[in-house]
Amino acid sequence: MASRVSARQRWRQLPAALALLAPSIVILGAFVVYPLVRAVVLGRQRCGVTGQSCRTVGWGQYGDVFVSQEFQNALWVTVRFALITVPLGLVLGVALAVLAHKPLSGIAVFRTIFSSTVATSVAVASLMWLFLLQPDVGVLANVGWLNELIPTLKRPGLLRDPATALWSVALSSVWAGLGFTFILVTAGLQGIPEDLHEAAAIDGATGSRRFWKITLPLLGPTLLFVVIVLTTRAFQAYGEVDLLTDGGPQPGDTTTTLTYLTYGRDSLIAGDDGLRSTSAVLLFLVLLALSMIQLRLIGRRVHYGSD
Repeated sequence: MASRVSARQRWRQLPAALALLAPSIVILGAFVVYPLVRAVVLGRQRCGVTGQSCRTVGWGQYGDVFVSQEFQNALWVTVRFALITVPLGLVLGVALAVLAHKPLSGIAVFRTIFSSTVATSVAVASLMWLFLLQPDVGVLANVGWLNELIPTLKRPGLLRDPATALWSVALSSVWAGLGFTFILVTAGLQGIPEDLHEAAAIDGATGSRRFWKITLPLLGPTLLFVVIVLTTRAFQAYGEVDLLTDGGPQPGDTTTTLTYLTYGRDSLIAGDDGLRSTSAVLLFLVLLALSMIQLRLIGRRVHYGSD
């Protein structure tokens, strides 16, 4: 009888629950579900250079685009970009957070400085790095002794050299996202009980041993979240590529990421909404698969306090 009453109460509460969820359902459907479904459907079509005269070519277009040289090149560039930005951003963020976590006088000033980039947009950060690295009027590119030390700064320029363009864009992306990583890791450090460090210090554990055996394992959930977010950001990088290199330099398109291939003004598929939708859906699937792999492989090694 109790279970029947409970079931009846739940059914009576259902309209109220749906009413409360309605705004979220409408927003989610309008801005997430519908665009995704629309992109999947449009990805089966080929359009003219003006985006008109679209014709359906079938689901095989997804396979054709995935194995195409342009998509594979953009995927490889994106993977390299992620392999640079994710480890570098994570290591720097953790290092700065650990340094700023020490109870020193005036450390709050450094915490503010380290976290300041979180308030800087990708566009502003990219323009700042453009003013530094642009070979004609850039600040760093026109320092005499620095040009002698690194000739590529001036000729052809770090952003124009195929060997250094991707690293330069990645450096600007790491700098722009450093404040985000710093804040999250700092919050994770503040959640670790000091009693554990004090007990380990009494037992004779050194600072480095306490970091590897106590701090890092207890930061596992935070680091897992940071890795997934940084990876997603790396695979969605567009603003810094568009402003700093515009997908170049030519030849080779050494900074043409998947997002720039999909949305870039000078992309090879810029005039075909069908191919752009196909590329966008494939990017979604790649990110989904990558996130699942990260959760499966890294999530098993994460220690949660309630375990």
